[in-house]
Amino acid sequence: MSFPNILPLEVPLEVGLTPYQMIGIPIAIIGAVLMSISAMLQHRGVAKVEEGSGTHGSEGLGAQQFWKLLQRPSWLFGTLLIGVAILCQLGALHFAPLVVVQPLGVVSLIVTTLVTARQTRRRLQRGKIIAVMTSVIGIAGFVSVAATVATDSRVTDRQVITVMVVALAVALTTTVAFLFLRHTRARNLFYIIAGGVLYGFVATFAKVILARLQTDGIDVYTLLCATGLLLTLLVGGYFVQTAYATGTTEMVIAGLTVVDPIVAVTIGIVVLGEVAGATVVTYVLFGILGAIAVLGVFLLELAQSEDEIHAARRHALGIATGEIDTLATDTATGEDEAGR
Repeated sequence: MSFPNILPLEVPLEVGLTPYQMIGIPIAIIGAVLMSISAMLQHRGVAKVEEGSGTHGSEGLGAQQFWKLLQRPSWLFGTLLIGVAILCQLGALHFAPLVVVQPLGVVSLIVTTLVTARQTRRRLQRGKIIAVMTSVIGIAGFVSVAATVATDSRVTDRQVITVMVVALAVALTTTVAFLFLRHTRARNLFYIIAGGVLYGFVATFAKVILARLQTDGIDVYTLLCATGLLLTLLVGGYFVQTAYATGTTEMVIAGLTVVDPIVAVTIGIVVLGEVAGATVVTYVLFGILGAIAVLGVFLLELAQSEDEIHAARRHALGIATGEIDTLATDTATGEDEAGR
């Protein structure tokens, strides 16, 4: 197996972030905070639709449920915020390489975890703190390494075709997995990972479009990427909304802020050549730090109790805090709360 651009380059290439590129970092962080807020609002909308219709979307949200979501102010406002968050991400990608911008979304995980704990009036357990910090350390290390070797370069026609082929293969694999896993216990983790993977391609297509517009203008490859972006955004969004029906906002954000950047950055490294100044040691560090970040997601899944999931759902439904505490106490002592 060979690594791209490890051997000395014939043409000197400026690596590392310039002051101009660093402008993308605060923009990406603002987008991450907005993504966290939007996720909590959308989770509330999904919970209310399920409660009102008496159905459960754990095996995939139907057309009727999506229609009712369009009538929920909280879900619509959350969707609007996602749009603003995406604009922030595009703005950040205009300044900085994909391998630097995308991992900064892990800020969403920190914000969501803290806000959720405050909303449900639950202390953060040691296992959850360790899980979040594991992902943060992995992503922070990833960004630090990427910032020293990242570079922007022209996206060629061949690279665009490669991205499209990989995206198609992933979409087909995800569809098959959905058909087999939606009736199993692993469905929640699958929805989260699937949403994160597809959103990773959304970021990739966005970066390719921006790069192509600067060098080649609007051509057939740019239009293909725009189509790919729209499709992956819609399908990825479907899995994300379904994930809200089976778990907590924290887990969904964990998938989007860890799996998403790892997918996008891997494509940036392998296909787009955004780390032209990397050495073998750099690639090894990428692998180790990426594995640490993903481990944090699995640890967070293990740290989630059914009681926490129900508490988050009750908060999303607008049940009073006192009632949440009562229900939590009853659950812990094995009592069955009538009318739950």
